[in-house]
Amino acid sequence: MGSFIGHILPGTLFLLVGTWHIWGSVMRYVSNPKTFRVQVWNPVPGFNGRLKHLELYVISIGAFIDLCVELLLATRLRFFVGGALNTTYFNNFEHSGMLLMFLIFGVVALLSEKTRRLPLPENALCLIAAAAFCAEYLLFYFHSTTHKGLEGYYHVLLAFLIGLCIISSVSGALLPTSFPVDLCNGIAIALQGIWFYQTAFVLYGPMLPSGCKLRDSNITCHPKESEVRGELFANAQLFVAVLAVLVGTVASYGFAASRYGNCEELASNAS
Repeated sequence: MGSFIGHILPGTLFLLVGTWHIWGSVMRYVSNPKTFRVQVWNPVPGFNGRLKHLELYVISIGAFIDLCVELLLATRLRFFVGGALNTTYFNNFEHSGMLLMFLIFGVVALLSEKTRRLPLPENALCLIAAAAFCAEYLLFYFHSTTHKGLEGYYHVLLAFLIGLCIISSVSGALLPTSFPVDLCNGIAIALQGIWFYQTAFVLYGPMLPSGCKLRDSNITCHPKESEVRGELFANAQLFVAVLAVLVGTVASYGFAASRYGNCEELASNAS
């Protein structure tokens, strides 16, 4: 995904899913705190149930489209050279494996929810989601060690956010009635989406720090102080992203509680 569009596509997917997860978690909790359960996906209400599984379709179709971009378009179907795997597109093959995991999660969740062929409990779906995030974490962790300098630093921060997604997903399976765990999962996914956007605009877009240049798909910074400034800028970006998501989460909770909340149960649960 060493390109602008290669970061924007998954970033959009994660941001949409994460934002919807935050809202769904808040709505389910304020409606009835006593019966709250962790959900790895949130149905879309109304429309006579026709859009109930929209989130799962977005995940599946989005992962499939991104998979096609990485595996088919980017490689131009040149998988092998001289009878050996084409090393030029190793990154694309790695990204395809990660996207395949999210595609599998989306398809398995749809089969579990819409058919009787694969009935899985919610905690099992949480663990499958955690497995997909683990595949993503391994990919970007090794990217952070092979991509040096500013590019590597952005991947380190991305791997940190993915780690939060793993922890919150596993915690959701272990603590199926925890509202904070479910909410943290949505926050972590949304932050990951935002960070994909930040990476796209900084490393491959118009926000590349002065003194740093993109050459042959590599970021080089001269003098060294330019790289340090870029890393400090990344820290500030992450802080702003966390602050924005937290403010948005609190605002959505306040709105949902005042508009749709069960005030008596919320008050008794808080006490």
